[in-house]
Amino acid sequence: MINEPSVDALIRKLGSEEEPASRYELCVVVAKRTRQIIEQMQAAGITELPGKQKEIVLACQEIMNGKVTIAHD
Repeated sequence: MINEPSVDALIRKLGSEEEPASRYELCVVVAKRTRQIIEQMQAAGITELPGKQKEIVLACQEIMNGKVTIAHD
């Protein structure tokens, strides 16, 4: 279970004042980024992240740091 960052904090960070993100959007963005991280690790021959960190936690941290955003079409 991921306690930090919280789901509410991730939703606020992912959305905007005019167009807030939904829990569904958060789930989709985190899942896509997690798959990208796993694919990049496999291509590079990396078997695990430093500190035995999970890929999903890294994806959530990237959202909180502003490295991952939603692209609205």
